[in-house]
Amino acid sequence: MKTAISTIILVLASISPAFAGDTVVYKSGILVSVFVGICALIVVAQLVPALMLVLGFIKSSVGLSSKKVAVATESTPNAN
Repeated sequence: MKTAISTIILVLASISPAFAGDTVVYKSGILVSVFVGICALIVVAQLVPALMLVLGFIKSSVGLSSKKVAVATESTPNAN
């Protein structure tokens, strides 16, 4: 059984490079690289305000929940 598994692994390992095919060389010019770089810069620049907005939402929701707890404890009627 061990020999059969070893044989199958060796056969599959030797067959896989046959299906690899030719590799395509990146031949686009410098302008394509600059364009992709500018697009990536725009995406990153849009992430900064989005993260600040999300952090603001989190801070305000945590702050509101703590204020509700404080108001609830202050507004309980006394038993006097």
